[in-house]
Amino acid sequence: MSTEVRSGVTPRRPPPMSPMGGLRYGIVVAVVLIGLGLLAGRIVTLHVFDRPFLQGQGDARTLRTDPLPSHRGMITDRNGEPLAISTPVVTLWANPQDVPEDSIQRLMLARALGMPLDDLTARLERYASREFMYLRRQLTPAAAQQVLDLRVPGVYAQNEYKRYYPAGEVTAQLLGVTNVDDKGQEGLELAYQPYLAGTPGQRRVLKDRRGRLVRDLEVLREAKPGGQLTLSIDQRLQYMAYRELKTAVAEHDADGGVVVMLDARTGEVLAMANQPSYNPNNRAGLDPRGLRNQAIVDVFEPGSVMKPLAMAAIMESGQFDRDTVVDTSPGWMRIDRFTIRDIRNYGELSLAGILEKSSNIGMSKLVLALDDPLVPDIYRRLGFGESPGTGFPGESTGSMPAPVRWSSSQWAALSYGYGLSASALQLASAYTALANSGERLPPSLLRLPEPPAGVPAITPDVAHDLLRIMEEAVQPDTGARRAVVPGYRVAGKTGTVRKTAAQGYQENVYRSLFAGIAPVSDPRIVTVVMIDHPKGDAFYGGAVAAPVFSRVAGNALRLLDVPPDQRLQ
Repeated sequence: MSTEVRSGVTPRRPPPMSPMGGLRYGIVVAVVLIGLGLLAGRIVTLHVFDRPFLQGQGDARTLRTDPLPSHRGMITDRNGEPLAISTPVVTLWANPQDVPEDSIQRLMLARALGMPLDDLTARLERYASREFMYLRRQLTPAAAQQVLDLRVPGVYAQNEYKRYYPAGEVTAQLLGVTNVDDKGQEGLELAYQPYLAGTPGQRRVLKDRRGRLVRDLEVLREAKPGGQLTLSIDQRLQYMAYRELKTAVAEHDADGGVVVMLDARTGEVLAMANQPSYNPNNRAGLDPRGLRNQAIVDVFEPGSVMKPLAMAAIMESGQFDRDTVVDTSPGWMRIDRFTIRDIRNYGELSLAGILEKSSNIGMSKLVLALDDPLVPDIYRRLGFGESPGTGFPGESTGSMPAPVRWSSSQWAALSYGYGLSASALQLASAYTALANSGERLPPSLLRLPEPPAGVPAITPDVAHDLLRIMEEAVQPDTGARRAVVPGYRVAGKTGTVRKTAAQGYQENVYRSLFAGIAPVSDPRIVTVVMIDHPKGDAFYGGAVAAPVFSRVAGNALRLLDVPPDQRLQ
C-alpha cells in the first residue's frame, strides 16, 4: 500500500504552466544575460582597447608640462664684480572666466595689485572670452605672495627672472638692457643674446581642474643657465671716469661727452663713459639721447688730435726729420679759394713746435710737400674707415674718403683732422700704436686671456720720437698744461673742432678733445676725452677736455698701482 493511501491525504498537483508565462520568464533571463554580456564587453573595451585613449584624456586634464625658467648669464667686470645679474620675480596671471564677479573679492584683488578697481574690471571684461591675461609682470616674490594669499579663484603665479644692473647709469649704454621677457634689446645684452640667454627646462606636474598645482611629478629637462660674460671694463675706473665726465659736462653746460680708456698693452677697454645717460633699472622718463653708446656709435671730425698721426706719415716719408723748420708766417694761407688759419702767427716752427702750437699752416705745408698720399695710407693702417671689430651693435666705421682727384685743400684738411670722421673708440685704438712701438692694438670689450698680436702701423723709431714730441707738448708752460698729471710723464694732443650742420660748419659750436698716453716711460693707458658743445666761456680742448684727462688718468694710474715715473727736466 502506498504512503498516500496510508496517510489518507491526496497530494496537490502543480498547475500546468501556461505557454505565455514560460515565454516571459525566458525573455527576462535573456535580457539579464544580454545586459551582463554588454556590461562585461564594455568593461573589457574600456580597460583593454580604450585604456590608452582614456588614460591620455585623463592626463590631459590633470597632468601638465610646465616650463622651468633659466636665469640669464651674469655680466661681470674684469675683476668679477657683477655688472648685470638676473633676480627671481613672479608674474601674476588670471583666467578671466574663473575670476568671480563678487565685488568684494575684486576690490581686494585690485588693491593688492595696486591698481584701480575700474581698471581691473575693464581688463577682465576685455579678456572675458579668453583663458589667459597678465595681471602684473615681474613682482617681487613677497609682493606676489600677498596677492596669492587672497586665494581669489582664477589667479595664478608664474616664476620668471628680471635683469638688474648694480652700476645703474654708469654702464648703461655699454651693457644695454633686456625687455620684460628678459631678452637683450640694446648693447652687449643684444650682442651676446644667444650666449647669455640659457635654455629653459621642463617639468611634469599634477594640477586640479582649476589649474592649481597638486604635486610635482618629475623633471623632464633641467634648465641650463646662460653663460657668464667677463668684460674688459674695470668697474673702479668706470665709476671714476663717469664721475669726472658728468662733472665736466655740468660745469661747461655741454650737450654731452665721452671718455674712453684703453689698456696700452692689450687694447682692452678699461672704461667707457657716456653723457647723457639713464638708469636701466628705472626707465621712466629717460632721455632718448642717453640710449646711444656715443663712444662707439657716434662719429665726428676729430680735428687736431689727428696731427700726431699725420705727422707719423710725414716723418716716415724720409723727406723731413725732427729738425726740419717750417715757416708758418703770416699765420694764414689760401688754398683752392679756402683760407687756412692758425690762432696767431707762430713764425718758424720745428716739427715738434708744429704739434705743440697745433699749427694748421705747418701741417698743411708739410703734407702738400709730400710726393705720395702717405697720410691717408697711415690713417687706414691705424683703423680709420673700418669697423673696430668689437661686435657692439651699431658700431660705426667712420668715413675715410678715397684719394681720388682730391684738391690741395682736401689734402691739407686731412692733415689737421678735417675731411674724415671717426668714433672716440677708433681714435683711442689708433693712439695705441704710438704707445706700443708702432703696433696698433684692436680694441676689445671682453677680457682677453692674453695680449693680442698688434697690427703694424707706424715704424717703431717714428712712434718713439712722436711720443717724446707729444710729451713736450704737455708741459706746465704749454697750451695742454691742464693735462699734466702730477708725478707722471704724459704725452698727448688737444683738439677743438667746429661742429657741422646741414648748412655747413656752425658758428661758435665746438667739440673739445684730448687724446693722451701715460706714463711715457712705460705706457699703461690710452685715454680719449670728448666734450660735446661746451657753452661756457671756455671751449678749447686744452681748457675743457685736458683737465678731465688729467683727473681720469691720474686716478687710473694710482688705482692700477702704476709707480710714478721721472718727468723731463
